[in-house]
Amino acid sequence: MNITEKEVLAVANLARLKLDPAEVSSMTEQLDRILGYVAKLNEINTDGVEATSHAQAVTNAFREDELKESLPRSEALANAPKRNEEAFIVPRVI
Repeated sequence: MNITEKEVLAVANLARLKLDPAEVSSMTEQLDRILGYVAKLNEINTDGVEATSHAQAVTNAFREDELKESLPRSEALANAPKRNEEAFIVPRVI
């Protein structure tokens, strides 16, 4: 597939990119190679190949919600650098 510099400039314009002549030439060559590779991939017979959404089998890793005892406040605050009896003390954000 041959892509022209005019087409590269049209795409660059749509993307609001300003390309100098050297970049246009470079992009033309690169896009031509990419589109040639895609055209080659389209030649492969994929009849009977099941579509996939992931390269590996993915299963749901979520667990069921279970009501559990929460961590006691004193234990949760034990390693905090700054704390009071109720919460972590952090720098003011606003």
